[in-house]
Order: sequence, then C-alpha cells, then structure tokens
Amino acid sequence: MEAVNQGRPQGIVIVAFLMILFGLAEVVTGFTHNFFGITTSRVTIFTYSSAAIGAFYVVAGLLILTMQKWAAALAIMLLGADIIGRVALVVVGLYPTDSLENTLGIIAGTVIAVIFATYIGWEWKFFR
Repeated sequence: MEAVNQGRPQGIVIVAFLMILFGLAEVVTGFTHNFFGITTSRVTIFTYSSAAIGAFYVVAGLLILTMQKWAAALAIMLLGADIIGRVALVVVGLYPTDSLENTLGIIAGTVIAVIFATYIGWEWKFFR
C-alpha cells in the first residue's frame, strides 16, 4: 500500500480503490446481468450503458490518484454522470426494480456514488 500511497492521504487512496473495484464490478454485472442476487436487464442498451457507468467509476478512481485538482473535478463530473445514468436507467425502465434486492441495489449504488463525489469535494484541499 505504501507504493500506491506516495504522499496521498489514506482516505483518498481507499476511496480510489473502492471506486475502481465497484466500477469493475458494475462493468462485469452489465455483461453478466447478475450480481449477488441482483439481476439486470438483458437489453443491449442496458449492457453498454451499465458498462459505461462502471467505466466512469473506474476512471474517476484512477483520476483522483493523480492528486490533481483538474482530475478531481473531472472525477466528480464522471460520478455525476454515473448518478444521472443510474437514475436514467431506472426511469426508462432498463433497470428492473421489481424486487427488493434490485431496488436496494440501485439506491445503495447511487448513494455510494454521491458519498464518493462529496468526499472528493470535502478533501479538495489535498489536490494540487
């Protein structure tokens, strides 16, 4: 962990790691349509939309590791696109909310993205 840290606050490293991990999980879920009991639509547009949302998450995690303000700002924008994308998938009916697991999954995932974006803004002073 020390080689990854290189003067970065530990919280930012942890958040970046989680964002990358969650993003990769979202990409995989988009293509497999199943994740710990949460099922997703098999419609092609959902598959690619979900993969794009996951990719936004991964890129945002990588960006904050640069510790640059422009990268942190872009990461927040990507997380915003992630949040909007999640809501859009539900609104247009591409993300099934017919089960408690799916509904809680989309709510939890969206809240986590909001928390990460808020955390990056909160830690703005560490970015140069």
